[in-house]
Amino acid sequence: MLANVKWVEGDTFIGRSASGHNVVFDTGSDSAAPSPMEMVLMSAGCCSSVDVVSILQKARQDITDVEVKLTAERAESAPRVFTKINLHFVVKGRNVSEKHLERAVSLSAEKYCSVALMLEKAVEITHSHEVIEIDAK
Repeated sequence: MLANVKWVEGDTFIGRSASGHNVVFDTGSDSAAPSPMEMVLMSAGCCSSVDVVSILQKARQDITDVEVKLTAERAESAPRVFTKINLHFVVKGRNVSEKHLERAVSLSAEKYCSVALMLEKAVEITHSHEVIEIDAK
C-alpha cells in the first residue's frame, strides 16, 4: 500500500492514496478538516461498520441504518495517544435480532476489523450496541 501527504499551508495537509483519493487533514485551532487522530478514530469506526453491515446482511437482517458512535480518551501528555476507544453501534431496522448484532460486532472486533485489531495492541477497545425497531411500512 502506498500513499503520500503534502503540506498545503499553515496546519493543513492533503493525503493522497495510491487509488487516487484525496483527504484533507488539519491540525490547527481553526481546523477546516479532521485531525490525524480524528481520522484514525473514524477509520476504526468505518472498518468495523463495514463488517457489521456485511455480517447482518448475510444473516438476512432487515437493517435500514447503521451508525457507530465513537468515543475516545487520550493520554494527558505527549504523545497524546489513544488510551481507550468505545464503538457503540446503533442499528435501525425491522425485527433485527439482538443476537445477530452481538455476533456481528464480536466477529468484527475479534476477527475482521484490521484497524481496530491493530489499535487494540496499544489501546483498550470496547464495543456496545443497541437495536432501534422501526415501524413496518
